[in-house]
Amino acid sequence: MNKQGILFWALIILATFGLIGLLGRLSLANILIPLIVFGVVFLLYKYPPARWSRKAKTPKIKPSAKTMAKINAQHNTVTRKSSSSKKRKEYPFQVIQGQKGKNNEEDIPKYH
Repeated sequence: MNKQGILFWALIILATFGLIGLLGRLSLANILIPLIVFGVVFLLYKYPPARWSRKAKTPKIKPSAKTMAKINAQHNTVTRKSSSSKKRKEYPFQVIQGQKGKNNEEDIPKYH
């Protein structure tokens, strides 16, 4: 068994002894209230109410025929562009050739 496993089980045993000692000193009301709160929080986490679910946030409005036509038209233009231009992509910018390094006097050596 490795050192981490031994440390883990030692901590579990110590925590168990601590809980047993704590239960011996506390009354039933002091134990029952935190257990009830923990149980309620756990149940709300596991089974949330319908008003907290994500389904309730989306409106149940059916899009109009015009809206669906626009969405389909946009979808079709995107698929057409991607299928026809497999060789080359189009980018919204272009390279502009600068003047740096283009001298008309290339025959003259740089150092005299």
